[in-house]
Amino acid sequence: MSMRKNEGAEESMRKKLAAVIMSTLLMAGVLTGCSSGTKQEATNEIKIGGNFELTGGVANYGKQAVNGIQLAIKQANASGGVLGKQIKLVLADNKSEAAEATNAITKLITQDKVVAVFGPATSSNTLATVRVAQDNKIPLITPTGTSEKITVENGKTHSYIFRSCFIDPLQGMIMANFASNTLKVKTAVIYIDNSSDYSKGLAKSFDEVFTKNGGKVLGQEAFLQKDQDFKSALTKIKALNPDVIFLPAYYEEVGKIVKQARELGMTMPILGADGWDDAKVVEIAGAAPLNNTFFCSHYSSQDTDSHVVSFIEAYKKEYNQEPGVFSALGYDAGLFLIDAIKRANSTDPAKIREALEQTKNLQLSTGLMTIDANHNPIKSVVVLEMKDGKPTFKEKITPKL
Repeated sequence: MSMRKNEGAEESMRKKLAAVIMSTLLMAGVLTGCSSGTKQEATNEIKIGGNFELTGGVANYGKQAVNGIQLAIKQANASGGVLGKQIKLVLADNKSEAAEATNAITKLITQDKVVAVFGPATSSNTLATVRVAQDNKIPLITPTGTSEKITVENGKTHSYIFRSCFIDPLQGMIMANFASNTLKVKTAVIYIDNSSDYSKGLAKSFDEVFTKNGGKVLGQEAFLQKDQDFKSALTKIKALNPDVIFLPAYYEEVGKIVKQARELGMTMPILGADGWDDAKVVEIAGAAPLNNTFFCSHYSSQDTDSHVVSFIEAYKKEYNQEPGVFSALGYDAGLFLIDAIKRANSTDPAKIREALEQTKNLQLSTGLMTIDANHNPIKSVVVLEMKDGKPTFKEKITPKL
C-alpha cells in the first residue's frame, strides 16, 4: 500500500515535470517567434513592390516608369535613406497582361511582404490589382494609370489606391477644349481601342465636352489592341470627312494608325493623350506622318522650370538617355511615397496611406501636386505638337485648387 502510494506520487511528479518541460518549450517557441518578428521589423530595409509591364506590348511604359522610381529611391538611399533605413524595390513582371498583374501583386504582398506597391503602368492592368491591394490594406500608387475607376468606383473612393498622374476625364476635356478653342474645328470622329478602359474613358470625356462646346461627333470606330491593319475603319472615317480625329490609344497602335491614315491621304489633325508620349511612336509611324498631330501629357522636356531641368539632368546622368514622360511620372511616384513614409514616420501601411491622403503642394519633377478627396492629383497638363518627329510645347494648363 505504501509502495503504491510512493509509486503514485512519483508518477504524479513525473507528469508535473513533463508539463513544466512542455510549457517551457512552448514558451521558448513563442519567444523565438517574437525574436524572429523583432529582427524582421528591425531590418535595415523598407521593401516596396513594383508591379510593371517589363515585357509584352507596353513594356516600354513599364521600363520607363521603373527607371524613374529607381532614380528617386537611389537618391533617397544616398541621402541616408528613409527613417534610417534603405529602400529596396522588389520588381515583378506582369507581362502587359491583366491576369499576370493580379498574380504579381499577390506575390509581392503575400510572399515578399512589401509595405506598398508601385504600378502597374496601364489602366487595365492597374484595375486588375485594385481589389488585391484593398483587401490586404496595402497602399498602391500607379504612376501612369489614368482611368477614373482606379481610385473611385460606384461613387466610392478606394481607401488604399492612389496615383501620381492626372485622370482620363481631365485629358479628354483638355483635348476637346483644344480642338474647339485652339484648332477651332467643328466636327470630329473618335477612334478607340475597344479593349482598353483608358481609351473608353478618354473617348467618353472628349465626346461630352466637344459636344457641349458646340462641336459634332460624326461617328465612332473601334479597334483592338495588337491589331495590325486599320485601313478598313480609316476608310470609313475618311468618308465622313471630319475636321479632326481623336485617337485615345497607346503608342504601338497609334503609330500604325497614323501611318496608315496618312497613306490613305487623310491630312486632318489627329489628337491623342498621354498614351502617345513615347519615342517609339516615331519609330513606328515615321516623322512626317506625325506632323499635324497633338496630344496632352504630364510635362515637357522643354519646360525651363528648375525642378524639371534638375530631374532631366539626373536622369541623363543615371541612364545616359532623355527621360520620357513615364520616367518622370515614375520618379514622381517615388517622391510621393518617400515623402509619405517620412511624414508618417512609420512603415505601417495604414499610416502610410493616411500620409499619402494628406499630401499637399508636394514639389515633383512635373510641378506641384496636391491629392484630392478621390486620391487623384491636382497638377498641370501640357499640350504637345509633333513637329518632324519631335514633341514641341504648345500650351500649358494648370487646374485651379
